[in-house]
Order: sequence, then structure tokens, then C-alpha cells
Amino acid sequence: MSRCAEVAGISEQTIQRWRHESDGGEDRRRGPNTVPGNKLSEHEERRLLRVLTSPEYRDLSPRQVIPALAEQGTYIASEATAYRVLHKHDMQKHRANTRPRNSKKPDELVATAPNQVYCWDITYLKRNVLGTFFYLYLVTDIFSRRIVAARVYEAENDEHAAALFAEVREREQLAPGATTLHSDNGPAMKGATLKATLERLGILASYSRPGVSDDNPYIESLFGTMKSRVGYPKKPFESIEGAQAWVDRFVVWYNEAHRHSALNWVTPMARHTGAELELLRRREETYRKVRQRNPQRWSRGIRDCSPAPAVTLNRRKKNNDAAAAA
Repeated sequence: MSRCAEVAGISEQTIQRWRHESDGGEDRRRGPNTVPGNKLSEHEERRLLRVLTSPEYRDLSPRQVIPALAEQGTYIASEATAYRVLHKHDMQKHRANTRPRNSKKPDELVATAPNQVYCWDITYLKRNVLGTFFYLYLVTDIFSRRIVAARVYEAENDEHAAALFAEVREREQLAPGATTLHSDNGPAMKGATLKATLERLGILASYSRPGVSDDNPYIESLFGTMKSRVGYPKKPFESIEGAQAWVDRFVVWYNEAHRHSALNWVTPMARHTGAELELLRRREETYRKVRQRNPQRWSRGIRDCSPAPAVTLNRRKKNNDAAAAA
């Protein structure tokens, strides 16, 4: 009852009294018996609407119109009243170019095997000419975290991206409609040439919300790993060949030597090829044997040696989460 009273804006005792005095406990508020002295007359309201919708002022907000009228020696109503009148007549609308964005979260993408969901983006690599950069186009498979492609270009455009994904499609033997490519909304990602190429190759496109980097976290994390790794050049790259050579060495290390925390400490290539199953089995067998020989040194069970689960990009909260928590 206290919640009802709070919503209604009256005291809980008032509701109790109404229920005691009548069976239904009807709302007995009758509202004010007098008309507010500052209420606009019908004539004034029509005049205000004519001014607000006139060719001179229809593209301006009341906060601009009222001061402009005052400068001319005219006052009809306050800004707040003007807004209420517009709302009353269903005229308080955003124009197309001022309407707030209503960007829905991208569709949930689940990868249960390699080559199902790719993410890609472009990052800057400093070059030895001040104010200029090389551009690294990087593609990763979120299931295995394997770097699928890493190519350095001198420009950022969708023509380079289209050529790169044509190579990826051929090398990885991607079946039409089997792979989804996720990216942000940059010009190179949404250019007409790339879109046409992806459609021709049978690669599905997915995009982040504008300005939301969290929608593409795997590629952002990969960029962070690359640029924070020991050995990342402190000086700018002197040539595109030098930049590509360093990137190639990083890709070999990352795919074949780097044990990824999200993959239960196996390499992306082991995850991609399925070799992780044997590696994790041998790891578990080693732990079990050591525990049997020295059980007093193991206060708990052995470490989990299960393969990493399926990977979800832009996970949606399930409707049953609330029910499970209740």
C-alpha cells in the first residue's frame, strides 16, 4: 500500500480512510475547483501556436523563440508553457537531423568451431614521417583467437579490405553463408566495394553500434596485446616492408607460441586445429599422476583441463536469468 500511495502522491493513511469509508476505496480527489490565474486563454494558446509554427520560427525551439519575441517587445508565454502547448497538440517532435540515435545492440554471435565468426579492424602504425601512418588490417577468429590475416597498407579504404577478404575466403575455404564478419562502422568497413565483395563471397556482415568499442572487444584486446608486447618497436617504422615483417613475426608468435588465458592456456593454433584436446588430456593425466604420488600436497582437486567453451560476441541477457536468480 505504501508503494501505491507513493505513486499516487498521497499519504498511506488517506488510502486507508477511503477504503474504510467505502467498499471500493475509490480515488476521492476532485482536483482544483478554480482555474489558475496564469492559464492561457484559448485565444492566447492559438496565437502562441501560430507563432511557433510560423515559417520564421518553426525550425527553432521555444528557448530560442521566446527570447527573440521579447527582443521585439512581444511576450505571449514562457518557454515552459510553450513546450506544454506543443506537447498538448502533439507537436513536440524531433526533426530528423536532431533525433537521438536509437542504436540497438548487434545480434548475438556464437562461435562453436573455427571460421564461424571473424572480427576485424584497422589500427595505426607510426611511420618515420611525422603525422603519417601505416594501416594494419587485422582479422581474428573469435573461437580460436587465431589471427587469420594481418596486412599493412599505406591507406585506409574498403578496396584494400575487399582484396584482403577475397584472399582470406580462398585460403580458408569458407563456405558461403557459414562465416559472419563483425566490425565497427568505419568508412573502410562499410564502403560499397567491401559490401559488394562480402556479398559475392557469401560472408555475412555484422556491425557495432556507433561509438561503442565494447561491441568489438576481441579485436581491441588483440591490438592491446600487440602494442604492449615486449619487443614492439619504440621507434616509428621506416618502411611498409619493415612494418609488415614485424607484424608477420608477431602473428607467428601469437598463433603458435602464445598460450591464451581464455583458451585454458593453449595456443590459438592448437585450438584451431583441434590439437588442444590431446594437449589438455596429457596435461590432466600428468596432474592426476602427480597427485596420486603426493596426495598430501594437493588440498583440492587437480586443475580444470577442459577445453574452453563456445565463444559469444555481444551476449544477450536471457529472459530466464531473473527467474533463475529469484
